[in-house]
Amino acid sequence: MGIVAGLDSSPAFTRIVVCDTDTGAVLRQGYAPHPLDVPDGAPRPSDVDPQAWLLSLGEAAGGGLLEGVQAIGVSTQANAVVPLDAQGNTVRPAMAGADKRAQVAAADLIDALGGREAWAQAVGCVPQAARPVTKLRWLAKNEPENASRTAVLLQAHDWLVWQLLGRPVRRTTDRGGASGTGYWSAATGAYRPDLVELALGHQVALPEVIGPAEAAGTTPEGLLISAGTGETMAAAFGLGIGLGDAVVSLGASGSVMAVHTEALADQTGMITSLADATGMHLPVVTTLNAVRALRGTAELLGLPGLEALSELALTSTPGSHGLVLLPYLEGERTPNLPHTAGTLAGLRRESMKAAHLARASFEGMLCGLADALDVLRGRGVAVRRIFLLGQAAELPAVQAMAPSLFGVQVVVPQPADYAAIGAARQAAWALGAAQGTLDPRTPPAWHGAAAQVLEPGDDLAVGQAVRQQYVAVREQTHPGAFRA
Repeated sequence: MGIVAGLDSSPAFTRIVVCDTDTGAVLRQGYAPHPLDVPDGAPRPSDVDPQAWLLSLGEAAGGGLLEGVQAIGVSTQANAVVPLDAQGNTVRPAMAGADKRAQVAAADLIDALGGREAWAQAVGCVPQAARPVTKLRWLAKNEPENASRTAVLLQAHDWLVWQLLGRPVRRTTDRGGASGTGYWSAATGAYRPDLVELALGHQVALPEVIGPAEAAGTTPEGLLISAGTGETMAAAFGLGIGLGDAVVSLGASGSVMAVHTEALADQTGMITSLADATGMHLPVVTTLNAVRALRGTAELLGLPGLEALSELALTSTPGSHGLVLLPYLEGERTPNLPHTAGTLAGLRRESMKAAHLARASFEGMLCGLADALDVLRGRGVAVRRIFLLGQAAELPAVQAMAPSLFGVQVVVPQPADYAAIGAARQAAWALGAAQGTLDPRTPPAWHGAAAQVLEPGDDLAVGQAVRQQYVAVREQTHPGAFRA
């Protein structure tokens, strides 16, 4: 038996899991918040000193947590850019998070290359405010001196891996992280340095993209460090999803991703074509409105929270007595309707009850995510099983409605640090490949996540009828929205 560790450096904290290399069993865990002066509930800052990540890592690993560990994998927040000068020093704080400052820069970049389709064909994704390539454009326009000093670009997991290895000359990244930058193509497996120059104004050094089972290097103490990856890819790897599996994540916004055999170019920009942590592909479709639609409805009805909304919704019946909520409260990305608003249709005297509106909010949220699933299915992505993640996945109303509305088996994993577990699994793979005990083409077969399994059963026809009711309203209010 060997021992490996996976660390997940999120925007707010570092979690570390120490796992058995053979089974994936979690042996020890560590946790530490990032030392940022941010009040509870306040948004995380867009500019972060990367040293905060190292300080948090050191605290989380305290007390001998890493004793006996042979390899470490690193997972970090997506889209955090660390610009370095020619000597390897940070030019400015890391540009992290969604960073709404860059919204104008995104529109500029889309126009500069000739439109959304040109970007989708080039790198599999269309610039948005959070995308690293967009942040480079913002940097060039707003901090030209810092932009001109930038000689090397790393993402958060690249920087942490580089620091753990003692800042070697060789800098690396992985396919998953590279595919989210906006200047590396999952379809071709190559950088587009011309897009970096388009955004930043000049060429820079970019990290070498290594394979899923390759090691980034070994520390002077002999500790192997694997390639690392982004949180999304690490969580998918930690869950153990494969072909035929999709993950539906319920946050304020929602996302749907699935394992696929090839990269997908989507001229509408609804699909972001990412690479996963295994050598496959991970197309992602995002909706802007998921749990925020539930919270808005709960506030409108004067309910104390989502649990009360769920309980009330289950006193209604499928179809909500004809009420349909199109939950486009913040505009929408799927379909691409950035300036639209939500719609409540089907109001009749008998449907004007709190319970029906409560249920319509759940049905609307899930039907919107089913639309996102259909975008992937329409491009040939097989979806036979759905993993449902997020705090709202535990709500009885979500669990009662999701299988019939999605039309397939729904799996609700028990809460766990799946990104950290995925990072540890990557470390075990790299360690085994280096030792010759694992095939570099096949990851270690760890135990799957403990989960509740929900089947659509006899409710499938009912769910299809609810979807048809939703689609009819959507087509009436936004005709051809999915034919753009």
